[in-house]
This record gives sequence, structure tokens and C-alpha cells, in this order.
Amino acid sequence: MEFKFSNKVEPLKPSAIREIFKSLTNPNVISFAAGNPSPLSFPVEKLQVLANQIFEESPAASLQYGITEGYMPLRRQVEERLRSKFNTGRDFDDTIITSGGQQGIDLVAKVLCNEGDTVVCETPSFIGALNAFRSHGAVLKGLDVGEDGINPDELEAILKTDKRVKLIYLIPTFQNPAGITMSLEKRKAVLDLAKKYQVPILEDNPYGELRFSGENIPTIKSMDDEGIVVYSGSFSKVLSAGMRIGFLCGHSELIGKVAVVKQTNDVHTNQFFQMLCSKFIDTYGLDEHIKGICDLYRENCRTMISEMEKNFPDKVKFTRPDGGLFLWCTMPDGTDMKKLIADFVANDIAVVPGSTFMPDLNRMCYSFRMNYSMPTKQQIVKGVEIMGNVLKNY
Repeated sequence: MEFKFSNKVEPLKPSAIREIFKSLTNPNVISFAAGNPSPLSFPVEKLQVLANQIFEESPAASLQYGITEGYMPLRRQVEERLRSKFNTGRDFDDTIITSGGQQGIDLVAKVLCNEGDTVVCETPSFIGALNAFRSHGAVLKGLDVGEDGINPDELEAILKTDKRVKLIYLIPTFQNPAGITMSLEKRKAVLDLAKKYQVPILEDNPYGELRFSGENIPTIKSMDDEGIVVYSGSFSKVLSAGMRIGFLCGHSELIGKVAVVKQTNDVHTNQFFQMLCSKFIDTYGLDEHIKGICDLYRENCRTMISEMEKNFPDKVKFTRPDGGLFLWCTMPDGTDMKKLIADFVANDIAVVPGSTFMPDLNRMCYSFRMNYSMPTKQQIVKGVEIMGNVLKNY
């Protein structure tokens, strides 16, 4: 049978990152392509103890249906942490627990965007979000991130001329894939423009707590006094990616509609893992655990940058993040990127081509993303040396 797919999904292509994962069964491959947290960051023994307690104390509740908005103790913990630690959330805000940050992005797009509406986003940007917007028929307009975020003047030029802009999607802190962080000045300017043109901002912040150097910058949501910003967070990078626990914080009217839409997706987020996450926070807290993750990533990132400085040709430019999981390498214009990526693969090195992260699928990209959370320090040293030898031919 020949299937005729809907107009919404016909243009979608498989994630290049997921396709790369399929080739990583070769134990000789050194992968800088992942977006995963390090397995060393998983508090396995503590979670095992807490899981046993849940099954002893609340077996029925942990295996039963839950409410769509999420396990109430976890929702309250999320709200308290956002308010006390990040000054994020106002009286008009509400929260909902989602099946990872990805679902939160998709639900916001589904609630706000009609086919043909415009979503303004960064170039490059998170492929999971881009495909979510595309799946709802949105038109993507990208703005280059630069060294400290998008240019507010360029954003206003779009808002002035395109009356179908329904959403501004940003990853202001340790951006995926570029690793850059938007300045406070630009965050304020973008928020002012959102208010002026009455266009909501979706602030995606799964990496914000993974800062290992520099000073924290307030979230855009923390400056939101109108409820125009919806904030997407996740426990995937700070506790467990496989648990699929994320959350949205936004105006109660928006979150209420998101809850209705979520009921048609999965009814509710996994009840047992919500309870496990809540019990971990209640028993151990998150701050000390996250500090250990940041210490690990600091060492890996510094090792990677040091080795790149030694081995990469001067014409290869790369970002120097203060946190998160990624850095972004850019080749000189005109580089044959398909050949370069193929040469890496031939030498048992995996990276993600930058074209994967382009809102404009036809735009040429001379960059690639590297991840430092997953490889060991030994793999980083060896892998970057191999890459350096390949790059000398370019």
C-alpha cells in the first residue's frame, strides 16, 4: 500500500542525530555527536533506594493514572524552586509536568500556532523544536545567534512586517547547538519587543543549571510581568533523561489550554517517575547533585577546548561555553562539509553537521556541533587529535 501522509508531516525528515546514533554500535567510534547527559551523572543507587520505598509505601498510586497537570507534590516543588532560586513565576502563572521538555515545546506550538503562522527562532536552533514547529505547519524565520544572542533590531524588523508571527522561540542559556548565552541587555530588549508586539516567548532552558563558570543571568521569564513568556524546563539533564520529566511554567490561561491538549497526547506524564523525581528532591535536594555534574562537565569542556587549541587549524573557529553540553565549530566558507563529515566518520569520529540545526533547510552551513558530556577525557584527547589531523587537509 502507498501511504499518503498529511501535509504537516510530509516534509519532516528523520533527526540526523538519531540517525547518527544508529551508527554508533561500532565500539571504535568516538562520538561527539550525542546530546545526552553523562551516565556518571545518574544517581543510580539513591534512585534505587527511593524506588523501593515508593513501591513499599505507595504501590497503587505509583502505577495508577494521575492527573494531566502532574503529580501535585512535584508541581509544588518545581514552582517553589523556580521562585526561590530563579525568581521565576508570578501569581498569574501555573505549572504543568510534561513528558520531557520536548513535549512542552510541542504542546505550546499546538496551542498557539495555526498552519502558515510564523515562529521566530535562532539560527542555529534545537532540531527537536524546529521539527515540532514544522509538524504544526508553522513557517520558521531564523535570526543568527551571534556571540551573545539574536539581534533585537532584526527581531523587530520581522515583528513589524510579518503579522502572522505567533511565537518567539529562544534558548537563551548555553544554547543548543551553539553553546552561547544571550546577554542580559538582549534578554530585556527581546522581552520589551514581545510586549510591544504582543507575541509570546517560549523560553527553553534545559541547560541553565549546568553553569560551570561565569555568573548566572536572570531568565527572561523572571522579568515577565505580563505573562507573555512561557518557560520550559526539564529534569533530563540534571537527574535522568530517560525518566522524561519536564515542565512548563506560564500564564494559567495558557497552561490550562496546554493541559487540555496534553490529554489527547498521553493523558499524563509517567506517574512513577514523577513520584521518584519528587522523592529525590524531598530527600536529597538538587543543588549538591547538580554541582557534581557541573564539576564533571567543566573538566570535560576545558579538556576539549585545550585539545582543540592544540590540534585544530587556526581557521577553524569554535565557541567557549560557560556551561551546558555543547560547543560549535565553524569552518571557512566554501568548505565541502559533506566530505568533511564523511572523513570524520571514516576515521571513527562522529559529530553532528550544522545543517541539521538550520531553520532554513536550504541555507548552507559550514559548522558542526560537538558534545563534551558523554565522552571520557581520554576519548576527548584522542578524538580531537584525530579530528585535527583530518582538518589539516582542509
